[in-house]
Amino acid sequence: MVKSMTGYGRAVETIGSMTITVEIKSVNHRYFEFNSKVYRQYSFIEDKLKALVNSVVSRGKVDCFVQIENEESEACVVQVNHSLVSGYLNAFKEISEKHGLEPDDTFELLLSKSDIFTIHKAPADEDAIWEAVSQVTKSALDAFVSMRTVEGEKLMNDVLSRADVILENVAFIEERSPETVKERNEKLKKRISELLNDANVDEQRLLTEAAIFADKVAVAEETVRLRSHVDQLRSFFKSEKPIGKEMDFLIQEFNREANTIGSKASDIEISRKVIAIKSEIEKIREQIQNIE
Repeated sequence: MVKSMTGYGRAVETIGSMTITVEIKSVNHRYFEFNSKVYRQYSFIEDKLKALVNSVVSRGKVDCFVQIENEESEACVVQVNHSLVSGYLNAFKEISEKHGLEPDDTFELLLSKSDIFTIHKAPADEDAIWEAVSQVTKSALDAFVSMRTVEGEKLMNDVLSRADVILENVAFIEERSPETVKERNEKLKKRISELLNDANVDEQRLLTEAAIFADKVAVAEETVRLRSHVDQLRSFFKSEKPIGKEMDFLIQEFNREANTIGSKASDIEISRKVIAIKSEIEKIREQIQNIE
């Protein structure tokens, strides 16, 4: 199933005390490139996120945004540095005695000294957090892939319609090419007759010249290959694998055959059809840049 490299998906779920939002978006890129944006304390999920997204996306520049809101306060442990408290108390007593000062509320003074406290947050349950995030990410990926698939079908239909136009022009060239040989043969015969004052024309020489010209402008091999390329292009769309890179190589072969026909063309009508074919090839090339 063909997919576009452009897509967007979003999912929001509340799991336990966490409300998790995941947004995934992508644009065209030759390879797979992944960027994630998560809060620093959850950086441990970044590699897992990349692997999860890469399991369903093979090409494209992907940005993934994860927001985690925890309604419950994280458990904390507050520890008191009693040695430092003793030091402060002794210092307060010394200042009071030496300078004859009445001691203030010692307890409040101690509370103002934040260095006597050490706060330890309870370690996060990384497995539980990842399990929740991965669940929401999979939902976002479903929406993301669905959009890519819809866009991919539009690209496929456009490419196939342009391939049909190419075949129409190829059919015209195949029909017109033998006529150009016949027309040139008649013109050559008429010109020789005029030069020889209506004397008998050497038919064998005329046939030789006609054969040389026919061989020079023959495009049957190129049109056959163009038809084969169109068949291969259609077969790509039946594949379940990413096809963008292969199609990119194939379209180069399209161009090669069209250029060869153009170089052989000695007829204005064929030349116009070659231009039309190359125009469609270029439009197909632009479209397949969006295909995964």
